[in-house]
Amino acid sequence: MRILLGSLMILAGLSHLTFLREEFQALVPGWLTQDPGFIDFVVLASGVAEIILGLAVIFIRKQKYRAGIALAVFFALIFTGNLSQYTHSIDAFGLDTDMKRLIRLFFQPVLILWALWSTGALSQFKKKNEQL
Repeated sequence: MRILLGSLMILAGLSHLTFLREEFQALVPGWLTQDPGFIDFVVLASGVAEIILGLAVIFIRKQKYRAGIALAVFFALIFTGNLSQYTHSIDAFGLDTDMKRLIRLFFQPVLILWALWSTGALSQFKKKNEQL
């Protein structure tokens, strides 16, 4: 599951840089910027981050839980884009109704848990908590 998640992250990152770039631009929250150049930078930077995090989740074995934590934090940070899509009724990625956009919001916590579980970060948290 960890390798699948990492592979999906690499694919998502590549899509930021290429064939879904405009779709991702639509998700950059308006409160962050209105500048088209900066919006494009945010999309490209988040794509590079996704590729790096995907590679880290797959290939960093000894400290994979750290990569999982970093990916979970990333998922939490980009949730603002999903929230913006819902609150501003932005059609992107085939999400063309408020109901579809609302349902998507519930998948972000699933991704966060997937990142933490598949990399052993949840076990690491439990172990640290038991030591306290």
